[in-house]
Amino acid sequence: MLVDQVVAKFHAVDTTALCDADKSIRVMDSGIRLRSAGVRIVGSAFTVQCRGDFFGVLRAIESAAPGDVIVVDGGGSEIAFAGEIFARGAVIRELGGIIVDGGYRDIGYVRGCELPIYSRFVTPMAGSTSQLGALQVPVTCGGVAVSPGDLILADEEGIVVVGPDRVESLFEAATAIKAAEARVIAKLDAGATLSDGINVAAHTAALQNREHSALQFLA
Repeated sequence: MLVDQVVAKFHAVDTTALCDADKSIRVMDSGIRLRSAGVRIVGSAFTVQCRGDFFGVLRAIESAAPGDVIVVDGGGSEIAFAGEIFARGAVIRELGGIIVDGGYRDIGYVRGCELPIYSRFVTPMAGSTSQLGALQVPVTCGGVAVSPGDLILADEEGIVVVGPDRVESLFEAATAIKAAEARVIAKLDAGATLSDGINVAAHTAALQNREHSALQFLA
């Protein structure tokens, strides 16, 4: 699926719908927090692994294609792997965002930056620049595995990671969930109760009888 098509679909769904569609989806832990004015990310992962040294991040920014999301496995270290200058460089290269399992700095600039930037820490202390780092290798970020080319999606709720082979089916399921939610919201706006839009009574009865059941939206 082309990235442009994914972007168009993502406007109709969100990370909550994706998680409802697949409970096994990879979700980065909530310690990876938004730092920028720009929020929403959708793009292919360009991975970099580095420890105590941020030169690999610079190499990644200069190597990634427009729309790519720089995913930094910094080992959760509380040092800055990037700052204002790297953010500006990523904007020039039209990248899709930066996610760092480690620190970020220059938050005075980053706070107003439209490039989405997420990090585990904010700290003024940067690492060294004497190691190449490893680019486009499988990494761990936010407690989940990320491979080069995985789809990264982020919004106000958090960050999810999707294998490229699962994008189409997952988006179809998430779109259906958003459509069902919209129908319930319309009922609520018209004065109906939650039980008018969700199978509360039937689900309760089934559980009381120890029968298999699922909470569902009503048509």
